[in-house]
Amino acid sequence: MQENGKIWRDVQGNVLHAHGGCILFAEGYYWWYGENRLGNRYVSVYRSKDLENWEFRNDILTTESKTEPIRQKTDLTLKRENGKVNIERPKVLFCEKTGKYVLWAHYENGENYLDARICIATCDTPDGDFTYHGSFNPYGYMSRDCTLFRDDDGRTYFLSASRDNADLHVYLLTDDLLNVKKHINTLWQGEYREAPAVFKKNGKYYILSSYCTGWRPNQGAWAVGDSMDGEFTELCNFGDETTFHSQPAFVLPVEKNGETKYIYYGDRWCYKGDELTVAEDFGDSMSYYIRSTYIVLPIRFTAEDEPYIEYEDRFKDGI
Repeated sequence: MQENGKIWRDVQGNVLHAHGGCILFAEGYYWWYGENRLGNRYVSVYRSKDLENWEFRNDILTTESKTEPIRQKTDLTLKRENGKVNIERPKVLFCEKTGKYVLWAHYENGENYLDARICIATCDTPDGDFTYHGSFNPYGYMSRDCTLFRDDDGRTYFLSASRDNADLHVYLLTDDLLNVKKHINTLWQGEYREAPAVFKKNGKYYILSSYCTGWRPNQGAWAVGDSMDGEFTELCNFGDETTFHSQPAFVLPVEKNGETKYIYYGDRWCYKGDELTVAEDFGDSMSYYIRSTYIVLPIRFTAEDEPYIEYEDRFKDGI
């Protein structure tokens, strides 16, 4: 059983790198997509039947991935002359209209964080080689930490930090998931939220997020609303003052015995052996990135449907 905060390995014995990602259930498997910054990689995917034993399947997006333009103007740059770009927080959904698996992520140029764009890629299979369709700023807005959410009615929403992370924007996507259709909401003006994760329970929409403190963990927060384009509550604390030394990646709803369980997946970015540490102790970002791990905890609810998590060494409430 994988242990929270420790190095996770796939069934081949290699370190599991799927940071800032998501899990999608399709074709009888759970598919875990996430960042992999090693070598020429950007995004890797693993699959599992039980959310415990993960088989590496493919590096679905790399510096060598095929590029292909789409109808809106995008920048197809996927690598620099002297290095890689940054592709962060990849999220994948299946589009029934096109039969494609569609990836959305945060794009930066690899030299600074001034581009703040969306990027998109697609594939016919969940673990094939994705085709990269480029990056763009939605309606000219900055777009950093992000997530995708599909509602019960099939509508799909993209959320991302904007205005140098000061605000959180909510967009409705086109039916083919290849463009934003409408900017429908701006949340928590000037409160600097990032790492959004969305789930729906009893007709209510919940958004988890963290404050902006770089690689250092901080107090997570949640808010709830009646619709994605409506008002959300003020932010309420989620977890302890460091969210158990993690940052939200995504929330996975799992059906079990006729009941929906909600599982919190978070990244523990700063880890060294058995000690929590900060980035400066490593000297460079890659040396602590490769030691980053995961926190997986059941989300529980009060009688008023307020979500909370309690720390456990291992996730014992699995499928």
